[in-house]
Amino acid sequence: MRAILLLLILLVPLPALAQSCPAPLAGARKLVLVTALDMASANATLQRFNRPTPQAPWKADGGPVAALVGHNGMGWAHAFRAYAKDREPIKVDGDKKAPAGFYRIGRPFGFQPSRLRDYLRLAEGTVCVDDPHARAYNTITSRAKVGNRVHGENMSRVPDYAHGLVVDYPTDAKARAGSCIFIHAWLPGKTGTAGCVAVRTPAVLKLQDFAQGGAVLAVLPKQALDRFKECLPQAAN
Repeated sequence: MRAILLLLILLVPLPALAQSCPAPLAGARKLVLVTALDMASANATLQRFNRPTPQAPWKADGGPVAALVGHNGMGWAHAFRAYAKDREPIKVDGDKKAPAGFYRIGRPFGFQPSRLRDYLRLAEGTVCVDDPHARAYNTITSRAKVGNRVHGENMSRVPDYAHGLVVDYPTDAKARAGSCIFIHAWLPGKTGTAGCVAVRTPAVLKLQDFAQGGAVLAVLPKQALDRFKECLPQAAN
């Protein structure tokens, strides 16, 4: 019986094995890995990785750079709360924690024009809605569409957003699970974010190029790396 089981394991195709990794990491070919010492730390490290196929090992694309996460560290995103251990916090609106988990990186954005594919130029009236009572919660839209009563961040007035990338964050309005998560510029004097990931402007520009064609962002405390050791770069463990 054991011999049969061993044979079945050996015959399982590698793509099936990859599916045990959390979505969207399982099929990713580009990874932006952000790690902090623990759930409470605002200081983090960001590094890019790529691989030719989802079954190949990850390889570093450049060296690590310093990053910031939330002023109050991290909390597990509502969508990934099953991975929380030992009373690790779960992210909610207004907690100033970056959401731990795995997310597709979305559109690049900024104040100036760009030739980047699907680039979003932030104009006066561009808002990201953080009002959980609004139908447009966790979306980027215009003030003209949502009206003045809906609370949203006027993105063109935030200097940190001069260069950035949208994070496709799977939120839950009923659970007040957080909204408007970005990778954006780390400006001088800043020691944390409201829940985003921040790196120096040259690193943001490299990320905008790197993420063209699709990439995944992983935000994790180092204590959680072993929970995903078969899915992440060996250098991270």
